Amino acid sequence: MFCCPGPARLPRYLLGITSKARRHASPSILEVFPHHRQVSITATGPRPIKMPAVKEGNEWIGHRGAAGFDLRSDTQTTPTASMLSAIVNCSLLDDVMEEDPTTIELEAHCAALAGKEAGLLVLSGTMGNQVALRALLTQPPHGVLCDYRSHIVKYEAGGVASLCGAMLECVRPQNDIHLTLEDVQEHAHIDDNIHTCPTRVISLENTLNGMLMPLAEAQRISKWAREHDIKMHLDGARLWEVAASGAGSVKEFADCFDTLTLCFSKGLGAPIGSILLGSKSTIKHARWVRKTIGGGLRQAGVIAAAARVALDETFGSDPSGKDGLLKKSHEMATRVAKMWTDLGGKLTYPPHTNMVWLDLKDAGCADARIAELGKEQGLKLMGGRIVCHYQIYQNADEVIPRLDKVFKTIFEEKGKSAGENGNGATALYK
Repeated sequence: MFCCPGPARLPRYLLGITSKARRHASPSILEVFPHHRQVSITATGPRPIKMPAVKEGNEWIGHRGAAGFDLRSDTQTTPTASMLSAIVNCSLLDDVMEEDPTTIELEAHCAALAGKEAGLLVLSGTMGNQVALRALLTQPPHGVLCDYRSHIVKYEAGGVASLCGAMLECVRPQNDIHLTLEDVQEHAHIDDNIHTCPTRVISLENTLNGMLMPLAEAQRISKWAREHDIKMHLDGARLWEVAASGAGSVKEFADCFDTLTLCFSKGLGAPIGSILLGSKSTIKHARWVRKTIGGGLRQAGVIAAAARVALDETFGSDPSGKDGLLKKSHEMATRVAKMWTDLGGKLTYPPHTNMVWLDLKDAGCADARIAELGKEQGLKLMGGRIVCHYQIYQNADEVIPRLDKVFKTIFEEKGKSAGENGNGATALYK
């Protein structure tokens, strides 16, 4: 048996992340890992660890890395040195046992922010959505009504069918932007006709394709759903963007739903993780569901620590997000949209938040061609969706001129066939 001589002391990492100063500090990589302090404890005593050379693409430098020029998605944001510092100092206890202080604190903080009773850390937005729906859908036959463009329809591998055994009622909004109560009423199954699959959950997404669902509309749908004993779920992966836009607070939207998910690894920039919020009873059930699909986390503090820093630094400490970085990315998206339309381009959707949807077909440009032009300018582009996450905004002085050259080249080439420009596969806009 190996024994440590000397008086026992509680290691720093067991204290959790409670210092605001530590959460907001932005140390360099060398401050996080100074070479002369790196030791490993062995049976024979401390032994210096050789610090490996820092490789390109393996640096916790946020916008100064590849993410600062990657406009394909806000999933491309990369973590920062302050997140790494938080990971180094986080607690390392067991989340399945509900004992990890860093994770518990994050779940409680997010639940309070949304006005919900409890929270559950999950590995991804997909996991959060699937766990939520499985917890809400208790007895088939049951159906889920949603927008036909929803993430749960297009990008979650058919999980609602395979995990929940539920039927999706996919609705095309009449306004082509967001579902309305009238859309829901037209397609929901609320009677006792045994030939139909009864609607048990309405799942909304905000933002969807970067577009806002107004708070008033969410409230209308929620009121009607509750009158008909239908549960409400929100895929709020980008609800941070909604709040930062001024359309309503996280809590105001959360009040409309029984469950909601929030993502830390998209616009906020954490390396991994989302959170599911709801009532204590729903989250208790959700823990079982999470376990059945392999989502039980042991030393979850390494995920929760970075997520908390991302929340505090990127969204900001104010519940409105007004002191964070997201609003600046919205302003940049508006600027990019104007650059395109000033050249004669059309937009597929209005740029409500951080996404710009270019009508490439009208401009005579194939997906593959805009990707090629972007590569020539040192930008990563994917089809007609331009995503201005906060690390793009931090590089705006370099990104805007490069993007301007791409746009101008597209219109100089306008009239060429898609075949001449190259035929790219339909992009997956996650």
